[in-house]
Amino acid sequence: MATAVKNTHQGARLHELYRDRYAKELLKELNLANINEVPALEKIVVSVGLGKSKEDKRAMEVATNTLIKITGQRPVQTAARKSVANFKLREGQKIGLKVTLRGERMYEFADRLFNLTLPRLRDFHGLRAGAFDGQGNYNLGLIDQSAFPELSFEETAYPHGLQITFALNSKQPQHGKALLEKLGLPFEKENK
Repeated sequence: MATAVKNTHQGARLHELYRDRYAKELLKELNLANINEVPALEKIVVSVGLGKSKEDKRAMEVATNTLIKITGQRPVQTAARKSVANFKLREGQKIGLKVTLRGERMYEFADRLFNLTLPRLRDFHGLRAGAFDGQGNYNLGLIDQSAFPELSFEETAYPHGLQITFALNSKQPQHGKALLEKLGLPFEKENK
């Protein structure tokens, strides 16, 4: 006779905070009429462009290992959309990797990034508030992967950059910035 296993897994801490507290606070602070208008985090895309190292199999292995360790998901390879002779690039050539995070995994990654990884960066004074694109998404670039505590020293011996995109469903960049500040993203202090 099979016994039912009780699910004791807690949701991501940041997701519970958003759902229980931050959404209501943002509704009031942004003077929105409806809880459905409150900005929300839809997905986080973590990508690595291999650039000049695109032919190096070791670079692809290191970048794949990095993304698996820091996101908990296997990355997909990205390919060039068209050929560019000046960059020695052929259409269909593998040029990078990316991982799309949603749900609990997305919130867990954001929590670790905001509270563990970014404070470990050397000479870190906050992130630029001007890195929002036209759709209200926020983009963050890291020079190398060594700040992630999930990686050992040996795994950071072959440095590569990372691009992290926070896809938000906000109508205005100010709303997206308010959401990311609530979630804990450390922006630069504005000089007045």
